[in-house]
Amino acid sequence: MSPTFDATTTASELAAHYAAQIKGKVVLTTGVSPRGLGATFVLAIAKAQPSLLILAARNPSKAKQTARDIETASPGVKTQIVELHSDSLASARAAATTVLSWANVPVIDVLVNNAGIMATDYKLSPDGFESQFATNHLGHFLFTNLIMDKLLAAEAPRIVNVSSDGHRLGHNGKTYNKWTAYGQSKTANMLFSISLAKKLGSKRLLSHSLHPGCEFKWKSADQGAATHVFAAFEPSLKDNNGAYLENSHVADPNVETVKPWGTSPTEAKRLWKLSEKLVGQEFKY
Repeated sequence: MSPTFDATTTASELAAHYAAQIKGKVVLTTGVSPRGLGATFVLAIAKAQPSLLILAARNPSKAKQTARDIETASPGVKTQIVELHSDSLASARAAATTVLSWANVPVIDVLVNNAGIMATDYKLSPDGFESQFATNHLGHFLFTNLIMDKLLAAEAPRIVNVSSDGHRLGHNGKTYNKWTAYGQSKTANMLFSISLAKKLGSKRLLSHSLHPGCEFKWKSADQGAATHVFAAFEPSLKDNNGAYLENSHVADPNVETVKPWGTSPTEAKRLWKLSEKLVGQEFKY
């Protein structure tokens, strides 16, 4: 039985709690700029001696700074960097090719799709898609599926998609509103996790989406990254594959922010098919 965690729980506390689960693992995290939630997450789990932390970022120099911060705080923990612009399908393919080419990385135990943008003005991605949907969902959809063989080679693989309670803003948008578009992209993160759990749960893969909490206003960065750690390493989550998480527990739709359009298996199936069409590739599992 796991102890009770809440909104005040920190990533550092959970990394210590899950030290045995973290030790020796290979963890790939997207969006690791210094002081962000992704960087806070990897710095926290580095204390527990993972085998390798793969840092995926659109700006390699920022990823290198996070790698230096890891070396300073947790000497000896290995890092590798891959450039990934999640708004670009070509970049997602190139990053996946790089990761698959690494002979020293036969397996990836945990993938945390953390990179994203929020409530930006209307803009198209390099491939012609609305930028928030492209950045927050499509690029990660493609990248994740392309490196799936290395994930499934792990003993107990996990995929974490960082969503938001902003998904509640995503219902029935008819014209462009930057917050509605953000909500729709965050709903996609939740539906993606549901599909991964359904399609690959029989192959031991667990997938969850989460709301980290609003950093700087309601939570510190260490508190904001706590649910990342919970989603990546909490053993009991095998009983709730595909679930949406908040404050380091499975969200209760009756009392918390999770909305029905973010948990619909029918919508998850529709999104998967649409995503395959948009990236120009089918993934059969």
